[in-house]
Amino acid sequence: MHRYRSHTCGELRASDVGTDVRLSGWLHNRRNLGGILFVDLRDHYGVTQLVVRPEQTAVVEQLSSLSKESVLRVDGRVTARGAENVNPELPTGEVEVEVRTVEVLGQADQVPFTINTEDGVNEEKRLEYRFLDLRRERMHRNVMLRSKVIAMIREKMVAQGFHEMATPILSATSPEGARDFLVPSRLHAGKFYALPQAPQQFKQLLMVAGFDRYFQIAPCFRDEDARADRSPGEFYQLDMEMSFVEQEDVFAVVEVLMTEVFRELGDGREVTSPFPRIPFLEALEKYGTDKPDLRAHLELVDVSEVFAGSGFKAFADKHVRALPVPDTSHQPRKFFDQLGEFAVEQGAKGLAWVRVAEDGSLSGPIAKFLTEEDVLALTGKLGLKPGHAVFFGAGEPGEVAQIMGAVRVEAAKRTGHFEENAYRFCWIVDFPMFEKDEETGEIAFSHNPFSMPQGGLEALRSKDPLDILAWQYDIVCNGVELSSGAIRNHEPEVMFEAFGIAGYSREEVERDFGGMLRAFQFGAPPHGGIAPGIDRIVMLLADEPNIRETIAFPLNGNAQDLLMGAPSEVGESRLKELHLQVRKPSVK
Repeated sequence: MHRYRSHTCGELRASDVGTDVRLSGWLHNRRNLGGILFVDLRDHYGVTQLVVRPEQTAVVEQLSSLSKESVLRVDGRVTARGAENVNPELPTGEVEVEVRTVEVLGQADQVPFTINTEDGVNEEKRLEYRFLDLRRERMHRNVMLRSKVIAMIREKMVAQGFHEMATPILSATSPEGARDFLVPSRLHAGKFYALPQAPQQFKQLLMVAGFDRYFQIAPCFRDEDARADRSPGEFYQLDMEMSFVEQEDVFAVVEVLMTEVFRELGDGREVTSPFPRIPFLEALEKYGTDKPDLRAHLELVDVSEVFAGSGFKAFADKHVRALPVPDTSHQPRKFFDQLGEFAVEQGAKGLAWVRVAEDGSLSGPIAKFLTEEDVLALTGKLGLKPGHAVFFGAGEPGEVAQIMGAVRVEAAKRTGHFEENAYRFCWIVDFPMFEKDEETGEIAFSHNPFSMPQGGLEALRSKDPLDILAWQYDIVCNGVELSSGAIRNHEPEVMFEAFGIAGYSREEVERDFGGMLRAFQFGAPPHGGIAPGIDRIVMLLADEPNIRETIAFPLNGNAQDLLMGAPSEVGESRLKELHLQVRKPSVK
């Protein structure tokens, strides 16, 4: 028999009754019932119940004195559980192992939190003892789901004609995007490498080099603050690029991939097919965001014109969004109050509302301020019927959109207009190429400077920059942006013109993006791509609200590794070798 096990702890079934076995694993739980000791032994594959009879005094004493999470090897015989003791929740629930001998392979100290229950231990403690946290069923399942997602993506990308290639980790810093992580050079004093924020330029260079379909499960590094859907420091993305393609060609590949992955690993939830295409401005108008959660079957409507010059000063000459919600006649006043409290939590001063009675008249806190003309205009524009409620937000367009976008989803959840068990994908398209910087008033890139403008060089030279659209797109699922992508600008003159509009001189473009320009001057194919985030895909499939729950060893919200102690100070000799001096900020 093998030194440590003949079977795993998730393997034994009723057909194994009468078999002598050897198992190894962690002491998961222990119960003493009337002198009979029951022990749950856990390994990567599952849990098996061990039983020790009172007459086995030495074994009972040994297992009773061991701390939970100690590592054991046990020998024993598989027996059938009585019908009343079968555990249908466990694959091994029909059997147990009567233990004859025990060997302690690893004695455990007292654990800082329980492993066999999901108690409310704080995240900092969990990250400090992440190796213990990963023993818990939910975290173990999430990490294994991540492994399945990556394996499935690789298989399906190869099936669609893509080839996996590696791009550099040490490269040059880029003036675009988030902050770089810099790596000092020992051989070149005063100079630095940068860890890649994304393999953007390299994957485009692969297309210029003549490769047709590239992909990579790529590590990316950005010195950004954490969010629920963004891990600080590093993350992984499915990076892909294709030659001789238009926007719809990229969409076709990604839709097949996402549909298959989410259907196979999504626990039976329905998946959108095909993915709707929603123009950027339409998304802002209808949903208040360019990351709409389409599980919510409600839409916002701009009713600013209805109240232009109105005597109702709270709405007059302001941007006003309305959210009509049908079938609210059974909702108590508490529903309206709670939705108002939710809006305040999002930053609103309050939430105005009216309700449509059976005779078509309006009631509610602001009904008395609305003229007959206002009521007729709202009824026609919103298609109001008895039972409708309408919620309003008024103020600056951006702020109103953000608040009412959140109210839209919350109202849908509270009124039954929300799909719980579905993955609703969409493409957000037709992003503006440029925008006006709020602080300087200057024209700047709004999304991705390497994108091809719709209309090409002619559009750049003849149109108002704020009217130019780009071949840029985002893929969104359930309100989570999985990725941005674009058909790339592969023509040097288009690149110079676009960057010129954004305030870059020809010399600055040549200095900062010389490698790309050189490549484009030797014949570049039309190409495009996208890079969906692996962490966010797993977050959606695992139904986790925080992205750190899908990563084996994440940094905390302050970009610290509490397990390994990073970032850490470096000794003077190492700093000298790297030609560095540390200048800490003065404490005020």
